[in-house]
Amino acid sequence: MGDIFIKLGMIVLFFGVMIAVGFYCRRHSQSVDGFVLGGRNVGAWFTAFAYGTSYFSAVIMVGYSGQFGWKYGIASTWIGLGNALIGSYMAWTILGRRTRVMTQHLHSQTMPDFFLKRYGSRGLKLGAAAIIFVFLIPYAASLYNGLSRLFAMAFSVDYTICIVIMALLTAVYVIAGGYMATVINDFIQGVIMFFGIIAIIAAVLRGFGGFQQAVTSLAQVNDPAVSSAPGAFTSFFGPDLFNLTAVVILTSLGTWSLPQMTQKFYAIKDEQAIMKGTIISTLFAVVVAGGCYFMGGFGRLLSDRVDIAANGYDSIIPTMFESFSPLLLSLVIVLVLAASMSTLSSIVLTSSTTLTLDLISELRGEKLDEKKQIVYIRGLILVFIIISAVIAVLQYKYNIAFIAQLMGLSWGAMAGAFLGPFLYGLYSKRVTVPAVWTSFIFGVGLMLLNMFAKSAFPVWLQSPINCGAFVMLASLVIVPLVSAVTKAPGKAMVEEIFSCYELIVTVPAKASIGYSQNAVPAKRSNRKKKK
Repeated sequence: MGDIFIKLGMIVLFFGVMIAVGFYCRRHSQSVDGFVLGGRNVGAWFTAFAYGTSYFSAVIMVGYSGQFGWKYGIASTWIGLGNALIGSYMAWTILGRRTRVMTQHLHSQTMPDFFLKRYGSRGLKLGAAAIIFVFLIPYAASLYNGLSRLFAMAFSVDYTICIVIMALLTAVYVIAGGYMATVINDFIQGVIMFFGIIAIIAAVLRGFGGFQQAVTSLAQVNDPAVSSAPGAFTSFFGPDLFNLTAVVILTSLGTWSLPQMTQKFYAIKDEQAIMKGTIISTLFAVVVAGGCYFMGGFGRLLSDRVDIAANGYDSIIPTMFESFSPLLLSLVIVLVLAASMSTLSSIVLTSSTTLTLDLISELRGEKLDEKKQIVYIRGLILVFIIISAVIAVLQYKYNIAFIAQLMGLSWGAMAGAFLGPFLYGLYSKRVTVPAVWTSFIFGVGLMLLNMFAKSAFPVWLQSPINCGAFVMLASLVIVPLVSAVTKAPGKAMVEEIFSCYELIVTVPAKASIGYSQNAVPAKRSNRKKKK
């Protein structure tokens, strides 16, 4: 009985803090810009943790870490390190500043709106909004799946009850506080994830007899179906480097164009926040993602306790936790809840904002006033959460394979469609509307074909993961190639858009390390102007 009180107490405390933050942030959510972007005044720590917690969900912590750890052994840690280097550090370095500057210049609040104002095409805005609407909902539904086995193990309660509680509480704090509530809660949830994963890895390794003993035991595991080489699961690049690389590309490069991720750059406060956020976000990814995949790499040591054929890869990580103390198991449950709710809140806010600002307003042919926009966004947050919860329940109860496949394809489809158009849109004046449409159609089309006609693909491309990685890389090639053979966009429009990067901004030396012998101290410069 005492064990149950410990678990329930931690969960009630967690939920209480989340809801309190939501109502505290109501004052920041009275305008559309405040509700959607926090007034573009969010600091480094909040933005970095919001980025990281939106990135790493229960899907990664329970599903992906177990699946890829089983397939690639300790080498699956490369996935987490790739997420840190490519998905965090390079994303912030290459996209952060330019995204913030251009989206503010264009008064853009969403990715579809960015495509409208960057390329001057209403069709691209509607097309991007439709892609986001179709593929973010099943992705949101997948976030509940990582909780099912953990709650069944800890409380013996029906999975449906868990889904309903999590969905309603997420809805409360997002509807009440908007973007600021999500980023503050993301920070709290991120702290739990950061320190929680360290404690959990230590406990898992201790259960295997310590790090050295765990590695020695894993080196003795042999699976002829995977590799005939001894010690394949402890080798540097694992038993299957090609497919491991595809996973790294899919899970790392995809963040560069997912709307719920790039939106974090729209709202960041200033130059210093970008520089600090880059470091914080990268460190967070190393610990959380690297730690999760490293832990999953020892899954093969549970071969006598898990039945992959019967229970799937999702059973591996929960099996590791079965021997945990009540307090540590409570921490695991709160950690997975934090990972799920942080990503869910980011996705539903992005989805509802996109539908309100980019589809409803456009299809009505008139701009909704600010109060109506906020009412629509809040209403659609609830609708999206309900739909995703219903899909999750149906998929769980009836094991609907179609829904499960669609969940897996959503990341590849969105990133494959948007990567080239978004990245080149920030850097190149030559990108054309036909090139963007080609990327949209190719990315979404190939991923859907992969789902419905997988056997028609080459063997190496039949995996949704490999196909998703392929369409992302293809988008980076398609956009410049099609742009080169189609009519260039209007010079005046493009020059006006890119003028935001040419503005001269005078700042003190503590904000920028730029230095010139002719530089004039700020106070002297002001005196000259007064004269």
